[in-house]
Amino acid sequence: MTTNYFKNYPNHEGFFEEFGGSFIPPQLQAEMEKITDAYYSISKSHNFISELRSIRKHYQGRPTPVYFCNRLSTKYGGRIYLKREDLNHTGAHKLNHCMGEALLAKYLGKKKLIAETGAGQHGVALATAAAYFGLECEIHMGEVDIIKEHPNVVRMKILGAKVVPVSFGLKTLKEAVDSAFGAYMQDFENSIYCIGSVVGPHPFPMMVRDFQRVVGIEAKEQFFDMTGELPDSVVACVGGGSNAMGLFSAFLDESDCKLYGVEPAGRSLEPGEHAATMTLGQPGLIHGFKCYLLQDEKGEPSPVYSVASGLDYPGVGPEHSMLKDWKRVSYETATDQETIDAFYELSRLEGIIPALESAHAVAYALKLAKQNPRESILINLSGRGDKDIDFVVDTFGLPE
Repeated sequence: MTTNYFKNYPNHEGFFEEFGGSFIPPQLQAEMEKITDAYYSISKSHNFISELRSIRKHYQGRPTPVYFCNRLSTKYGGRIYLKREDLNHTGAHKLNHCMGEALLAKYLGKKKLIAETGAGQHGVALATAAAYFGLECEIHMGEVDIIKEHPNVVRMKILGAKVVPVSFGLKTLKEAVDSAFGAYMQDFENSIYCIGSVVGPHPFPMMVRDFQRVVGIEAKEQFFDMTGELPDSVVACVGGGSNAMGLFSAFLDESDCKLYGVEPAGRSLEPGEHAATMTLGQPGLIHGFKCYLLQDEKGEPSPVYSVASGLDYPGVGPEHSMLKDWKRVSYETATDQETIDAFYELSRLEGIIPALESAHAVAYALKLAKQNPRESILINLSGRGDKDIDFVVDTFGLPE
Protein backbone atom coordinates (compact mmCIF):
# COMPACT_ATOMS: atom_id res chain seq x y z
CA MET A 1 0.00 0.00 0.00
CA THR A 2 1.06 3.60 -0.58
CA THR A 3 1.49 6.23 2.09
CA ASN A 4 -1.38 8.72 2.39
CA TYR A 5 -3.62 6.18 0.66
CA PHE A 6 -6.89 7.96 1.39
CA LYS A 7 -5.52 11.28 0.15
CA ASN A 8 -4.21 9.75 -3.06
CA TYR A 9 -7.17 7.52 -3.94
CA PRO A 10 -9.18 8.66 -5.67
CA ASN A 11 -7.23 11.36 -7.48
CA HIS A 12 -8.77 14.80 -8.08
CA GLU A 13 -10.68 13.48 -11.10
CA GLY A 14 -12.16 10.62 -9.10
CA PHE A 15 -10.04 7.77 -10.47
CA PHE A 16 -8.73 4.77 -8.59
CA GLU A 17 -5.98 4.01 -11.10
CA GLU A 18 -8.00 3.32 -14.29
CA PHE A 19 -11.34 2.88 -12.54
CA GLY A 20 -13.92 5.40 -11.41
CA GLY A 21 -14.12 8.87 -12.89
CA SER A 22 -17.28 10.65 -14.00
CA PHE A 23 -18.78 9.84 -17.39
CA ILE A 24 -22.01 11.85 -17.30
CA PRO A 25 -23.70 14.66 -19.28
CA PRO A 26 -22.11 18.15 -18.89
CA GLN A 27 -25.18 19.58 -17.14
CA LEU A 28 -25.07 16.85 -14.52
CA GLN A 29 -21.28 17.07 -14.28
CA ALA A 30 -21.59 20.71 -13.18
CA GLU A 31 -23.88 19.58 -10.35
CA MET A 32 -21.45 16.81 -9.35
CA GLU A 33 -18.66 19.38 -9.12
CA LYS A 34 -20.80 21.44 -6.75
CA ILE A 35 -21.33 18.36 -4.59
CA THR A 36 -17.59 17.60 -4.69
CA ASP A 37 -16.66 21.15 -3.70
CA ALA A 38 -19.20 21.12 -0.88
CA TYR A 39 -17.96 17.77 0.41
CA TYR A 40 -14.33 18.89 0.47
CA SER A 41 -15.39 22.16 2.09
CA ILE A 42 -17.42 20.76 4.98
CA SER A 43 -16.21 17.19 5.55
CA LYS A 44 -13.17 18.37 7.50
CA SER A 45 -14.97 21.17 9.34
CA HIS A 46 -15.44 21.00 13.09
CA ASN A 47 -19.19 21.65 12.93
CA PHE A 48 -19.88 18.93 10.35
CA ILE A 49 -17.75 16.33 12.14
CA SER A 50 -19.22 17.20 15.53
CA GLU A 51 -22.80 16.92 14.27
CA LEU A 52 -22.09 13.63 12.48
CA ARG A 53 -20.38 12.17 15.55
CA SER A 54 -23.31 13.20 17.73
CA ILE A 55 -25.75 11.56 15.30
CA ARG A 56 -23.71 8.36 15.26
CA LYS A 57 -23.51 8.13 19.03
CA HIS A 58 -26.91 9.36 20.17
CA TYR A 59 -29.14 8.43 17.20
CA GLN A 60 -27.53 5.50 15.39
CA GLY A 61 -26.24 3.76 18.51
CA ARG A 62 -22.61 3.56 17.48
CA PRO A 63 -20.19 2.01 18.11
CA THR A 64 -21.70 -1.33 17.15
CA PRO A 65 -20.04 -4.28 18.95
CA VAL A 66 -17.72 -7.03 17.77
CA TYR A 67 -19.02 -10.41 18.88
CA PHE A 68 -17.28 -13.80 19.20
CA CYS A 69 -19.33 -16.69 17.75
CA ASN A 70 -18.54 -19.43 20.25
CA ARG A 71 -20.88 -22.16 19.00
CA LEU A 72 -20.21 -21.44 15.31
CA SER A 73 -16.46 -21.55 15.96
CA THR A 74 -16.75 -24.81 17.88
CA LYS A 75 -18.59 -26.46 15.01
CA TYR A 76 -16.56 -25.11 12.06
CA GLY A 77 -13.15 -24.36 13.54
CA GLY A 78 -11.23 -21.14 13.74
CA ARG A 79 -12.25 -18.15 15.84
CA ILE A 80 -15.17 -16.44 14.11
CA TYR A 81 -16.11 -12.87 15.02
CA LEU A 82 -18.85 -10.57 13.73
CA LYS A 83 -18.83 -6.80 13.39
CA ARG A 84 -22.47 -6.27 14.32
CA GLU A 85 -23.66 -3.66 11.81
CA ASP A 86 -27.05 -5.36 12.07
CA LEU A 87 -27.34 -3.53 15.41
CA ASN A 88 -26.87 -0.12 13.78
CA HIS A 89 -30.14 1.86 13.73
CA THR A 90 -32.38 0.67 10.83
CA GLY A 91 -30.63 -2.71 10.90
CA ALA A 92 -27.70 -2.30 8.49
CA HIS A 93 -24.56 -0.33 7.73
CA LYS A 94 -26.39 1.91 5.22
CA LEU A 95 -27.31 4.62 7.73
CA ASN A 96 -23.59 5.40 8.15
CA HIS A 97 -23.45 7.11 4.76
CA CYS A 98 -27.12 8.12 4.51
CA MET A 99 -26.86 10.44 7.50
CA GLY A 100 -23.69 11.92 6.03
CA GLU A 101 -25.26 12.41 2.59
CA ALA A 102 -28.40 13.95 4.09
CA LEU A 103 -26.28 16.31 6.19
CA LEU A 104 -24.46 17.33 3.00
CA ALA A 105 -27.82 17.87 1.25
CA LYS A 106 -28.89 20.13 4.11
CA TYR A 107 -25.69 22.16 3.69
CA LEU A 108 -26.37 22.50 -0.06
CA GLY A 109 -29.92 23.69 0.55
CA LYS A 110 -31.50 20.68 -1.16
CA LYS A 111 -35.11 19.82 -0.37
CA LYS A 112 -35.32 16.25 -1.61
CA LEU A 113 -33.31 13.03 -1.39
CA ILE A 114 -33.54 10.60 -4.33
CA ALA A 115 -32.08 7.10 -4.37
CA GLU A 116 -32.38 3.53 -5.56
CA THR A 117 -32.60 0.47 -3.37
CA GLY A 118 -32.34 -3.27 -3.92
CA ALA A 119 -32.81 -5.05 -0.63
CA GLY A 120 -34.48 -1.96 0.77
CA GLN A 121 -31.88 -1.32 3.47
CA HIS A 122 -30.52 1.77 1.73
CA GLY A 123 -34.05 2.97 1.09
CA VAL A 124 -35.03 2.56 4.73
CA ALA A 125 -31.84 4.28 5.88
CA LEU A 126 -32.33 7.22 3.52
CA ALA A 127 -36.00 7.55 4.45
CA THR A 128 -34.86 7.62 8.08
CA ALA A 129 -32.29 10.33 7.34
CA ALA A 130 -34.90 12.35 5.45
CA ALA A 131 -37.28 12.15 8.39
CA TYR A 132 -34.50 13.19 10.79
CA PHE A 133 -33.59 16.28 8.73
CA GLY A 134 -37.11 17.14 7.53
CA LEU A 135 -36.45 16.47 3.83
CA GLU A 136 -38.55 14.85 1.11
CA CYS A 137 -37.51 11.35 0.04
CA GLU A 138 -38.11 9.37 -3.15
CA ILE A 139 -36.93 5.76 -3.44
CA HIS A 140 -36.87 3.82 -6.73
CA MET A 141 -37.15 0.05 -6.35
CA GLY A 142 -37.58 -2.77 -8.86
CA GLU A 143 -40.92 -4.54 -8.78
CA VAL A 144 -39.21 -7.90 -8.20
CA ASP A 145 -37.46 -6.52 -5.13
CA ILE A 146 -40.63 -4.83 -3.88
CA ILE A 147 -42.22 -8.27 -3.66
CA LYS A 148 -39.15 -9.94 -2.11
CA GLU A 149 -38.47 -7.22 0.42
CA HIS A 150 -42.02 -6.24 1.37
CA PRO A 151 -41.23 -5.43 5.05
CA ASN A 152 -38.71 -2.80 4.00
CA VAL A 153 -41.16 -1.28 1.52
CA VAL A 154 -43.65 -0.82 4.35
CA ARG A 155 -40.96 0.69 6.57
CA MET A 156 -40.03 3.25 3.89
CA LYS A 157 -43.66 4.29 3.51
CA ILE A 158 -44.16 4.57 7.26
CA LEU A 159 -41.10 6.84 7.40
CA GLY A 160 -42.71 9.11 4.80
CA ALA A 161 -40.81 8.15 1.65
CA LYS A 162 -42.41 7.88 -1.78
CA VAL A 163 -41.61 4.44 -3.20
CA VAL A 164 -41.48 4.40 -7.03
CA PRO A 165 -41.91 0.90 -8.56
CA VAL A 166 -39.59 0.18 -11.49
CA SER A 167 -41.25 -2.05 -14.06
CA PHE A 168 -38.77 -2.22 -16.97
CA GLY A 169 -35.92 -4.63 -17.68
CA LEU A 170 -35.31 -7.23 -14.99
CA LYS A 171 -37.11 -4.97 -12.48
CA THR A 172 -34.25 -5.21 -9.97
CA LEU A 173 -31.33 -3.09 -8.73
CA LYS A 174 -29.74 -1.93 -12.01
CA GLU A 175 -33.08 -0.74 -13.33
CA ALA A 176 -33.78 1.01 -10.03
CA VAL A 177 -30.53 2.94 -10.47
CA ASP A 178 -31.50 3.84 -14.05
CA SER A 179 -34.89 5.09 -12.87
CA ALA A 180 -33.50 7.09 -9.96
CA PHE A 181 -30.86 8.75 -12.16
CA GLY A 182 -33.63 9.73 -14.59
CA ALA A 183 -35.67 11.33 -11.82
CA TYR A 184 -32.62 13.16 -10.51
CA MET A 185 -31.88 14.58 -13.98
CA GLN A 186 -35.34 16.16 -13.99
CA ASP A 187 -34.80 18.11 -10.77
CA PHE A 188 -31.15 18.22 -9.76
CA GLU A 189 -31.38 21.84 -8.61
CA ASN A 190 -33.71 20.98 -5.71
CA SER A 191 -32.68 17.38 -5.07
CA ILE A 192 -29.59 15.27 -4.48
CA TYR A 193 -29.06 11.69 -5.60
CA CYS A 194 -27.84 9.78 -2.57
CA ILE A 195 -26.14 6.78 -4.13
CA GLY A 196 -26.43 3.64 -2.01
CA SER A 197 -22.94 2.21 -2.38
CA VAL A 198 -19.33 3.00 -3.37
CA VAL A 199 -20.43 3.28 -7.01
CA GLY A 200 -21.52 5.98 -9.44
CA PRO A 201 -19.68 9.05 -10.72
CA HIS A 202 -17.16 10.92 -8.58
CA PRO A 203 -17.45 11.98 -5.75
CA PHE A 204 -19.84 9.24 -4.55
CA PRO A 205 -17.43 6.27 -4.38
CA MET A 206 -15.14 8.41 -2.25
CA MET A 207 -17.86 9.96 -0.08
CA VAL A 208 -19.64 6.70 0.69
CA ARG A 209 -16.32 5.02 1.52
CA ASP A 210 -15.34 7.87 3.83
CA PHE A 211 -18.66 7.75 5.68
CA GLN A 212 -18.38 3.96 6.00
CA ARG A 213 -14.81 4.02 7.32
CA VAL A 214 -16.25 4.24 10.83
CA VAL A 215 -17.00 0.50 10.57
CA GLY A 216 -13.36 -0.44 10.06
CA ILE A 217 -12.00 2.08 12.55
CA GLU A 218 -14.25 0.70 15.27
CA ALA A 219 -13.76 -2.96 14.37
CA LYS A 220 -9.97 -2.79 14.30
CA GLU A 221 -9.77 -1.23 17.77
CA GLN A 222 -12.47 -3.51 19.21
CA PHE A 223 -10.89 -6.69 17.84
CA PHE A 224 -7.46 -5.74 19.22
CA ASP A 225 -8.98 -4.92 22.62
CA MET A 226 -10.67 -8.33 22.68
CA THR A 227 -7.79 -10.48 21.45
CA GLY A 228 -4.54 -8.51 21.65
CA GLU A 229 -3.96 -9.00 17.93
CA LEU A 230 -5.49 -8.31 14.53
CA PRO A 231 -7.65 -10.85 12.66
CA ASP A 232 -5.99 -13.25 10.24
CA SER A 233 -8.84 -12.82 7.75
CA VAL A 234 -11.42 -10.09 7.18
CA VAL A 235 -14.53 -11.02 5.19
CA ALA A 236 -17.41 -8.98 3.75
CA CYS A 237 -20.01 -9.39 1.02
CA VAL A 238 -19.65 -7.33 -2.15
CA GLY A 239 -22.40 -6.06 -4.42
CA GLY A 240 -21.55 -2.42 -5.00
CA GLY A 241 -19.24 -2.83 -2.03
CA SER A 242 -19.94 -0.17 0.62
CA ASN A 243 -19.92 -2.42 3.69
CA ALA A 244 -16.77 -4.15 2.46
CA MET A 245 -14.90 -0.90 1.81
CA GLY A 246 -15.98 0.34 5.22
CA LEU A 247 -14.42 -2.66 6.96
CA PHE A 248 -11.45 -3.21 4.61
CA SER A 249 -10.36 0.45 4.85
CA ALA A 250 -8.87 -0.05 8.31
CA PHE A 251 -6.85 -3.12 7.30
CA LEU A 252 -5.50 -2.19 3.85
CA ASP A 253 -2.04 -1.44 5.21
CA GLU A 254 -1.96 -4.53 7.48
CA SER A 255 -0.16 -7.04 5.27
CA ASP A 256 -0.78 -9.92 7.69
CA CYS A 257 -4.57 -9.48 7.39
CA LYS A 258 -6.05 -11.30 4.41
CA LEU A 259 -9.06 -9.53 2.91
CA TYR A 260 -11.90 -11.40 1.21
CA GLY A 261 -14.80 -9.88 -0.73
CA VAL A 262 -17.62 -12.37 -1.33
CA GLU A 263 -19.97 -11.92 -4.28
CA PRO A 264 -22.96 -14.01 -5.38
CA ALA A 265 -22.44 -17.12 -7.52
CA GLY A 266 -26.23 -17.40 -7.53
CA ARG A 267 -27.70 -20.55 -9.04
CA SER A 268 -24.65 -21.17 -11.26
CA LEU A 269 -21.90 -19.25 -13.06
CA GLU A 270 -23.84 -19.36 -16.32
CA PRO A 271 -24.82 -15.97 -17.81
CA GLY A 272 -27.80 -14.41 -16.05
CA GLU A 273 -27.63 -16.84 -13.12
CA HIS A 274 -25.18 -14.93 -10.91
CA ALA A 275 -23.71 -11.51 -10.09
CA ALA A 276 -20.06 -12.57 -9.78
CA THR A 277 -18.66 -9.35 -11.24
CA MET A 278 -15.08 -9.71 -10.04
CA THR A 279 -14.91 -13.37 -11.02
CA LEU A 280 -16.20 -13.05 -14.58
CA GLY A 281 -16.42 -9.34 -15.42
CA GLN A 282 -14.24 -7.10 -17.58
CA PRO A 283 -13.57 -3.35 -17.33
CA GLY A 284 -16.49 -1.31 -18.65
CA LEU A 285 -18.75 1.68 -18.04
CA ILE A 286 -22.01 1.72 -16.09
CA HIS A 287 -23.97 4.53 -14.39
CA GLY A 288 -21.31 7.15 -15.06
CA PHE A 289 -18.16 5.35 -13.88
CA LYS A 290 -15.66 2.66 -14.93
CA CYS A 291 -15.36 -0.62 -13.07
CA TYR A 292 -15.29 -4.37 -13.55
CA LEU A 293 -18.58 -5.15 -15.24
CA LEU A 294 -20.54 -8.20 -16.33
CA GLN A 295 -21.20 -7.53 -20.02
CA ASP A 296 -22.95 -9.08 -23.00
CA GLU A 297 -21.38 -9.49 -26.44
CA LYS A 298 -22.21 -5.85 -27.24
CA GLY A 299 -20.47 -4.54 -24.14
CA GLU A 300 -23.77 -3.66 -22.43
CA PRO A 301 -24.38 -4.64 -18.79
CA SER A 302 -25.58 -8.22 -18.77
CA PRO A 303 -28.54 -9.58 -16.79
CA VAL A 304 -27.62 -10.64 -13.26
CA TYR A 305 -29.23 -12.59 -10.45
CA SER A 306 -28.75 -13.15 -6.73
CA VAL A 307 -30.91 -14.52 -3.96
CA ALA A 308 -29.87 -11.32 -2.14
CA SER A 309 -31.54 -8.27 -3.69
CA GLY A 310 -28.76 -5.97 -2.51
CA LEU A 311 -26.08 -7.86 -4.44
CA ASP A 312 -27.66 -8.31 -7.90
CA TYR A 313 -25.70 -5.52 -9.62
CA PRO A 314 -23.57 -6.10 -12.76
CA GLY A 315 -20.93 -3.56 -11.71
CA VAL A 316 -18.89 -2.97 -8.56
CA GLY A 317 -17.18 -0.09 -6.81
CA PRO A 318 -14.16 1.33 -8.66
CA GLU A 319 -11.98 1.11 -5.55
CA HIS A 320 -12.75 -2.61 -5.33
CA SER A 321 -11.77 -2.92 -8.99
CA MET A 322 -8.41 -1.33 -8.25
CA LEU A 323 -7.85 -3.50 -5.17
CA LYS A 324 -8.54 -6.59 -7.28
CA ASP A 325 -5.87 -5.54 -9.78
CA TRP A 326 -3.48 -4.82 -6.90
CA LYS A 327 -4.27 -8.30 -5.55
CA ARG A 328 -4.79 -6.74 -2.12
CA VAL A 329 -8.29 -8.22 -1.82
CA SER A 330 -9.23 -11.74 -2.88
CA TYR A 331 -12.70 -11.76 -4.44
CA GLU A 332 -14.51 -15.06 -3.91
CA THR A 333 -18.07 -16.35 -4.35
CA ALA A 334 -20.87 -18.07 -2.46
CA THR A 335 -23.80 -19.83 -4.11
CA ASP A 336 -27.45 -19.37 -3.21
CA GLN A 337 -27.52 -22.70 -1.41
CA GLU A 338 -24.34 -22.01 0.56
CA THR A 339 -25.84 -18.65 1.53
CA ILE A 340 -29.14 -20.15 2.71
CA ASP A 341 -27.26 -22.80 4.70
CA ALA A 342 -25.17 -20.08 6.38
CA PHE A 343 -28.32 -18.03 7.03
CA TYR A 344 -29.78 -20.89 9.07
CA GLU A 345 -26.49 -21.88 10.72
CA LEU A 346 -25.91 -18.41 12.16
CA SER A 347 -29.55 -18.15 13.19
CA ARG A 348 -29.67 -21.48 15.01
CA LEU A 349 -26.18 -21.60 16.49
CA GLU A 350 -25.86 -17.95 17.59
CA GLY A 351 -29.41 -16.56 17.65
CA ILE A 352 -28.56 -13.96 15.00
CA ILE A 353 -30.62 -13.86 11.79
CA PRO A 354 -28.43 -12.27 9.08
CA ALA A 355 -29.45 -10.41 5.95
CA LEU A 356 -29.05 -12.60 2.87
CA GLU A 357 -26.36 -10.20 1.66
CA SER A 358 -24.36 -10.70 4.86
CA ALA A 359 -25.00 -14.46 4.77
CA HIS A 360 -22.78 -14.63 1.65
CA ALA A 361 -19.86 -13.44 3.79
CA VAL A 362 -20.76 -15.90 6.55
CA ALA A 363 -20.91 -18.75 4.01
CA TYR A 364 -17.40 -18.09 2.75
CA ALA A 365 -16.06 -17.53 6.27
CA LEU A 366 -17.27 -21.00 7.28
CA LYS A 367 -15.16 -22.46 4.44
CA LEU A 368 -12.15 -20.50 5.68
CA ALA A 369 -12.71 -21.70 9.23
CA LYS A 370 -12.64 -25.34 8.12
CA GLN A 371 -9.47 -24.77 6.09
CA ASN A 372 -7.68 -22.75 8.79
CA PRO A 373 -8.90 -23.99 12.16
CA ARG A 374 -6.28 -22.04 14.15
CA GLU A 375 -6.91 -18.65 12.56
CA SER A 376 -9.26 -15.79 13.44
CA ILE A 377 -11.88 -14.44 11.05
CA LEU A 378 -13.69 -11.11 11.29
CA ILE A 379 -16.94 -10.91 9.29
CA ASN A 380 -18.87 -7.74 8.57
CA LEU A 381 -22.42 -8.71 9.47
CA SER A 382 -23.68 -5.80 7.39
CA GLY A 383 -27.41 -6.22 8.07
CA ARG A 384 -30.10 -8.15 9.88
CA GLY A 385 -32.43 -10.59 8.18
CA ASP A 386 -35.88 -9.46 9.25
CA LYS A 387 -36.53 -8.27 5.71
CA ASP A 388 -35.70 -11.72 4.27
CA ILE A 389 -37.45 -14.19 6.54
CA ASP A 390 -40.72 -14.51 4.61
CA PHE A 391 -38.92 -14.88 1.28
CA VAL A 392 -36.45 -17.45 2.63
CA VAL A 393 -39.08 -19.64 4.30
CA ASP A 394 -41.51 -19.43 1.37
CA THR A 395 -38.78 -20.18 -1.21
CA PHE A 396 -36.45 -22.59 0.59
CA GLY A 397 -38.48 -23.84 3.54
CA LEU A 398 -37.33 -24.47 7.08
CA PRO A 399 -34.54 -27.00 7.70
CA GLU A 400 -35.44 -30.04 9.79
